[in-house]
Amino acid sequence: MKKIFLFVIALPLLACFISACGEDESKTTWEEYSEWRTLNTDFLNKSASISNPDGSAYYTRINPEWNPGTYILIHYFNDRSETAGNLTPMYTSKVSVKYKGTLYNDVPFDSSYTQVDSLFKTGLSNVIAGWQIALQNMHVGDTCEVLIPYEAGYGASGYSSIPPFSTLKFGIKLVDINSYEIRN
Repeated sequence: MKKIFLFVIALPLLACFISACGEDESKTTWEEYSEWRTLNTDFLNKSASISNPDGSAYYTRINPEWNPGTYILIHYFNDRSETAGNLTPMYTSKVSVKYKGTLYNDVPFDSSYTQVDSLFKTGLSNVIAGWQIALQNMHVGDTCEVLIPYEAGYGASGYSSIPPFSTLKFGIKLVDINSYEIRN
């Protein structure tokens, strides 16, 4: 009798638990972040169409040869003719950069300026694809703003305080190339 009583009480609780678990799992990340994804995509598309006063595009779209299906938008703040003779990093290079990262809506998520000397030292092979594309299109001394679609950032999984499907906005200054291989 005691076992039947426990079974009668436990069965509805078990059914409720199973039902609740099923509901949470049925909603995919794609569905859960639908509105966020749309806001990020709209921001990126709108940014791509911004023009300078002379009618030229504010951002340059860069599709790398090594991954033509992805891209970034980049705007250089410095006169690139002044840095044109400086080195450009390769995939195997180690660089020193200063940067500030925000989400599309200007919510900050990371910055090298919180570090003691404000320099972030890394290898290009250790960063997201969007950074790899941007840095390989910069010369030492260049300062730019880079917009990175989620596919070239942290994708559908996100990272730390960065939600899935996030367009990332970085202010980057390439300060130095610490390790450089000679092109053959």
